[in-house]
Amino acid sequence: MGDTARLASPASKKKVPVLNSRFLIVSVAGLIGAAGVVLGAVAAHRVQDPSLATAAQMLLFHAAAAVAVAAHLRPIHHRPVRGHRVWLAAAVLMLSGSALFAGDITMRALVGARLFPMAAPLGGSTMIAGWLGLAVAAIVSLRREEK
Repeated sequence: MGDTARLASPASKKKVPVLNSRFLIVSVAGLIGAAGVVLGAVAAHRVQDPSLATAAQMLLFHAAAAVAVAAHLRPIHHRPVRGHRVWLAAAVLMLSGSALFAGDITMRALVGARLFPMAAPLGGSTMIAGWLGLAVAAIVSLRREEK
């Protein structure tokens, strides 16, 4: 089937690029994780601002969590994991929220300006939504397995 997997319903001819989505999530998570390491180094060696260390931690934690979600989405017998769209949405929310949160904190610490008003709280709320989405994805997958 290449880089795509069929939906769970055999009657459906529509293909879902689960594998491509997994690799995209891991690629973005790698970039965000690398940014977290760089930001941690800046916080430790250049700018003594504890908010930078917090931003670096958020990037690293959420990059690792997104990689775990992508690993969980590994198709079994060429079929996508049930509820895979919810899992993907959770990973996207985690990565985008951490990037927004850390970007705003970094701008304030290094430049003295914000990305835009309420960017860090919006990023934090997006990260929380990602974690809640992860919980929902697990429940949805469990319920579908029971049927």
